[in-house]
Amino acid sequence: MSASPRLLLIYPATHKLGWARYFQLPSHSLQMVAAATPESWEVILADEVHDEVPFNGAFDLVGITAMTHQATRAYEIADRFRGRGVPVVLGGIHPTVLPDEALQHADAVVVGEAEPVWGELLDDLLAGRLRPVYRAPVPTGDLLTAPWPRREILAGRRYLTTQTVQASRGCPYDCSFCTVTPYFGRSFRYRDPADILAEIRSFNRKLVVFLDDNLLGDPAKARPILRGLAEMNVRWGSQTNLRFAEDPELLKLVAESGCIGLFVGIESVTGTHANMAKSGSKHTPADLMKRVRDAGIILETSIIFGFDDHDESVFETTVRFLEECSPSVPTFHILTPYPGTALFRQFQEEGRLLTTDWSRYDHSSVVFRPRLMSPERLHRGWLEARREAYSWRAVATRVLRNPGRRFTNLAYNILRKGPNDLLEEGTP
Repeated sequence: MSASPRLLLIYPATHKLGWARYFQLPSHSLQMVAAATPESWEVILADEVHDEVPFNGAFDLVGITAMTHQATRAYEIADRFRGRGVPVVLGGIHPTVLPDEALQHADAVVVGEAEPVWGELLDDLLAGRLRPVYRAPVPTGDLLTAPWPRREILAGRRYLTTQTVQASRGCPYDCSFCTVTPYFGRSFRYRDPADILAEIRSFNRKLVVFLDDNLLGDPAKARPILRGLAEMNVRWGSQTNLRFAEDPELLKLVAESGCIGLFVGIESVTGTHANMAKSGSKHTPADLMKRVRDAGIILETSIIFGFDDHDESVFETTVRFLEECSPSVPTFHILTPYPGTALFRQFQEEGRLLTTDWSRYDHSSVVFRPRLMSPERLHRGWLEARREAYSWRAVATRVLRNPGRRFTNLAYNILRKGPNDLLEEGTP
């Protein structure tokens, strides 16, 4: 070991993004790992979205994070470093749910959240007693304690913003297709509002992005954060569930706090997977979307195709639904049964998985056999829905129906229209 041990943290990229890389957000998980690393270590970041991996560099440890679609590339990188005798640790959602697979490419695997076990792992490495698996405790309770991320490791790279914050983790809903509950726990765990607001006050620009899966999931815990934001003159965006708009006072507070945009999961406009079914709401999605639009907030909606109650009519039904509701920016995904989820286990037991090539688990490939249509029809319907939703007529209609931030809304739609226009039939 050198006098000052060197840690290389790697964010794998699955394809070249070109100019779009400047509109990406940096890896929050690797900033948190860096924050949990003692100051005696030198920490270097290689974000493949922007950087070449320094395979020939001198490092005492290489840490690689991997979501499922990144796993194949993460394993390739890990194998090259281990071939040189450099120890590698893998972490993130995919190694958490498939640690035995990850250990075929790593000297150690972190299962679960890294912060509770990272210090022990580094101590063991320096003492020559590195263990194969470091398993974080299963998260419980409703309080999240976490260090501020180390943003200085991002220096020299251009992102949409580096002012990203995670206020909460976990989700009690445990959707069959989602990895959040198995990975982050079955309750909403929030940081102390004072700590969150202090972190945001340290920023030098107005734009803030919350990386929470459902920032407004627990309104009682979200309100102190929103009230503090309202006093800061910042602009922010995040992800949440549409049902927050059922409460007019909460919606008003969200708008007054500086919210400019929200990503919400509608999931499906039909059947049991329609997200509104979780709350038993008397309000229709169209009602709630209009409330959010009228508040001047850009609303990005996520639609998933491929649930077992989806037949070929779902594509037309969805496009007509979106024409009626006019969310600011619709996005479309193909159902992806991630390992570690109930959906993956179901499809595995039913013999419906078509591949475990993890690089295809990307929301745009069909990796399972749908129940009511062919894989080819699912892929074609997804493609056609995206193209129709981003015709110039559809874009103009959405922009005109959204009264607030029309220029920003138009720019956002044009950014999304470009990739949709370039889609090809290809293979499912």
